Amino acid sequence: MPSNAEIAKDAIEQFKKVQRYMMVAKEENATKTYAELKTDYLSLKALLNVIGVNLIDIDIIKE
Repeated sequence: MPSNAEIAKDAIEQFKKVQRYMMVAKEENATKTYAELKTDYLSLKALLNVIGVNLIDIDIIKE
């Protein structure tokens, strides 16, 4: 079973990756792709908030 630190690390990496893809989708005006990524973004953001991760420095989308 993964430790809390491993879970947090994985979620942070996923969160950062989704944000990068969201930025690319926005640049390419891929609105459907952006909307799908936003769903993942919001889920990961909620998870990170629950486990106490400070998002101030890593949340570049801020939605």
